[in-house]
Amino acid sequence: MYTYARQYNQKIETDVLVVGSGSSGAAAAIAAGIKGADVMLIERYGFMGGISTQVLDTFYGFYTPGKKPRKVVGGVPDMIVDQLKQRKKAFERPNTYGAGTGVTYDPETLKYIWEQTALNSGVKLLYHTMVIDAIHEKDRVVGIVAATKKGLIRINANVIIDASGDADVAAAAGVEYEGEADGPVQAMTTTFRLINVHTKRAKKVTKERLHELMQKAAKTGKYNLPRKEGSVHVTPFEGVMATNMVRVSDIDGTDPEQLTRAEIEGREQAFEYARFLRDYVPGYKNADISSLSTQIGIRESRRIFGEYRLTRDDVMSARKFDDAIGQCGAPMEDHHSGSDTKWQYLPEGETYQIPYRCLIPKQMNGLLVVGRCVSADHDAHASVRNMAQCMTMGQAAGVAAALSTRERKNARELSPSFLQEQLLDIGAILE
Repeated sequence: MYTYARQYNQKIETDVLVVGSGSSGAAAAIAAGIKGADVMLIERYGFMGGISTQVLDTFYGFYTPGKKPRKVVGGVPDMIVDQLKQRKKAFERPNTYGAGTGVTYDPETLKYIWEQTALNSGVKLLYHTMVIDAIHEKDRVVGIVAATKKGLIRINANVIIDASGDADVAAAAGVEYEGEADGPVQAMTTTFRLINVHTKRAKKVTKERLHELMQKAAKTGKYNLPRKEGSVHVTPFEGVMATNMVRVSDIDGTDPEQLTRAEIEGREQAFEYARFLRDYVPGYKNADISSLSTQIGIRESRRIFGEYRLTRDDVMSARKFDDAIGQCGAPMEDHHSGSDTKWQYLPEGETYQIPYRCLIPKQMNGLLVVGRCVSADHDAHASVRNMAQCMTMGQAAGVAAALSTRERKNARELSPSFLQEQLLDIGAILE
């Protein structure tokens, strides 16, 4: 743990340290900055956004599914979407599988908006920096060790928010978690964009027809299409369509050798699905891949054990909690190792609430965990991992971290009603 003691090139002190700038980490840093904390965010890439700017182009979870969609997310998420819409780089559209209205956007514009919003909130950004260890004293995480081109640095903080996606800080600190070794994890996806699409023709192809054509192509034996479904949808740009089709299964997202194989296979599949679209689907005859996701999209890896664990029953019964920091109406969307996807929906118009305790690791202070590594079982995770809910968790952790610093309390000691009051103050929707 302390073998790095004389090797640091730099030591940094901050109130709040956010590790990872995906939807949860970006929202956490912005919210903590809004609440007046001294905030640093470290990110291993050279831009913010995580999956929202590397892999996907649609926020899900903002609305409940069903006949009368209801908006269930607010605050920092609204700040981001409003800026996208002002630039005419976002619009709302129905989900292919009835999972609720999605907000489709341009990922390149979103990179800029995440970054500028963070800077305007007083956040200090440090890109090209990867956490490699956690420093803890007894039951408290007090800092992290990160690797940079100039060597190792140590960053100490009153509160650390682990938004790494893989619970990297929590795992290094010894927090208990579940992962690939404890049961199935969801499949991974390499997304891609196509240009030169005849959009008018392509939009007329229904989901059912697309899937029929996939089955037909696969039966010829000339196409390797592991997933016999998936979606292709419009973007803010004419002639450009985005896909979510590739499926790479049974991969441990924390194993570099397995991840390498997954990246290679994901790109191979992407070009195969593009070939299928050109050969079989109206509107794609002249289409070509213009971009691939920066990395393969990882849906599930480590999930920590927190003070509370969100369960399948909580989701399906639309359970409410006294320490709620947000809500979700999204179905459980399980991308298992087969050729289809399992969908299970909440009762019409219902939502469950996300407890603050899911962000607090068991028996460890100074640390909050947000995003897809939150404390939830496999089934509940398949619903709560949506990017809108990741932003919701992130902004709650950011506000809690700022309050913890200001009040000189452990984050677990904060009054839920006080935290809720502060969340409502920035526009969060709790019920």
